[in-house]
Amino acid sequence: MVSPLHQIEEDIYQLHIPLPFLLNRVNVYLVRGAHGWTIIDTGLNHPPALEAWQAAFDELEMMPESVQQIILTHTHPDHYGLAGWLQARSPHAEVRLSQIERDMANRVWKERGERDNDVRDQMRKSGASDDLSTAIISGISSTRAMTFPHPTCETTIAPGETVMIGDRACLAIHAPGHSDGQLLFFDQADGLMFSGDHVLNKITPNIGVWFGGNPHPLPDFLKSLRSLRDLPVRVALPGHKTLIEYWRKRIDELIAHHDARLESAYQAARHGANAHTVAVTLFDFSRLTTHEMRFALVESLAHLDFLVKDGTLTVEEQDGVWMYHE
Repeated sequence: MVSPLHQIEEDIYQLHIPLPFLLNRVNVYLVRGAHGWTIIDTGLNHPPALEAWQAAFDELEMMPESVQQIILTHTHPDHYGLAGWLQARSPHAEVRLSQIERDMANRVWKERGERDNDVRDQMRKSGASDDLSTAIISGISSTRAMTFPHPTCETTIAPGETVMIGDRACLAIHAPGHSDGQLLFFDQADGLMFSGDHVLNKITPNIGVWFGGNPHPLPDFLKSLRSLRDLPVRVALPGHKTLIEYWRKRIDELIAHHDARLESAYQAARHGANAHTVAVTLFDFSRLTTHEMRFALVESLAHLDFLVKDGTLTVEEQDGVWMYHE
């Protein structure tokens, strides 16, 4: 068996945690310091993930009491799902995250999950069929089951705060878009960025209008990218795919991708269309799982919202469905 653990820097290891989705793994990071280990992000609670974590603990000879803190860039389930399990295993570890993400986790995962009727209403207004809406809600429930147990001790990190990650002094940077309260962590002295899901190689972060979240995520995402572009990043360690060695180039590619997608969404909707119709135009639904169809729908909503917000398109509700047109 190939080890899921890879040394990135002298003090940093990247661990590939398997996911039960087409995007089949998440990158989490283990950072060694003089006073113990910091874990950044966690994976979902399912057997292959626990096996990967155990292999890492064994390979690093890492004792539970040596984990100092568990930092979450954001609380999407593939990053949050094992935070409680790791904390229960590590008696001295606090779970640390932004206040926005803490509130989101409480609302979505800890309390009662996403409210089925509200999600169903969003999907219906987007033009999704009842069968697709039901399948999406079922998927949310099964994913939520993989976030237990939840953390019992959490502290918040404020944007602009300096956070010690191992022996590295890292600036916490608020980077909304993919998730409302996502934090990136930048070691300015070394030019090293823990970039979460904000900047990814090979794939683009999902920017979606999720029920209960920011209704206008795409403008915030693009603004954040532009504000980060000129930071002197030597290498970025992302939540998925490969390390990012050309920071400005990758940010320029992401901005260009969304410019092109906005044009495609405009062409798909200008003569009248609902969000589902636009999503089917932008994404090949014949190749998507139900999980991915939901991501396609909420991302289409984000692009349509952008076009409405800037006056390019108009939206009105017709027979319970949002219709977009020029």
